[in-house]
Amino acid sequence: MEYLLSLEEQQRLLAMARNAIEDHICSGKVTVTPCEERRLNLKNGCFVTIKKRGELRGCIGNFQSELPLFKNVAQMAVAAASNDPRFYHLESNELPDISLQISVLSPLEKISSIEEIQVGEHGIYVEKDYHHGVLLPQVATEHNWDRQTFLSQTCLKAGLPPRAWEEEDTDIYTFSAQIFGE
Repeated sequence: MEYLLSLEEQQRLLAMARNAIEDHICSGKVTVTPCEERRLNLKNGCFVTIKKRGELRGCIGNFQSELPLFKNVAQMAVAAASNDPRFYHLESNELPDISLQISVLSPLEKISSIEEIQVGEHGIYVEKDYHHGVLLPQVATEHNWDRQTFLSQTCLKAGLPPRAWEEEDTDIYTFSAQIFGE
């Protein structure tokens, strides 16, 4: 896949994400150094996950971006640190205790059968009426979920009943991700 990054590119994005968070917390400003690498300038969606001592501390992302990947990663890192409504803003005294994970996403693909979902390989995006929710591929693996549990949990995250994925007017999309972290 075109969006697969080399180890060096992954390390560069992780450093940019951490620097963006630190800049934002310490000065309120974010400076992102331009990148020459072609893959870091593609307009991929991404999610940045912050964990504190192994526990989720923030996670925000998008499926599409008009920004190059390196800028999108910096923006999502700051958002995960300061705009995830499930958590209070990350503070400077927490910086030594956090680790970052970046998920670079493939485009969404609408599926016609849940049998197309490969647990551990695919993330799920569920949409019904004005509700939508997403869970990254690694979430199912981390919790040892089967396909139906993964679908139910994605529905719950969307604010839907757990079995809403069975209804005809619910759209289900899959995506894959290149996942890497500190």
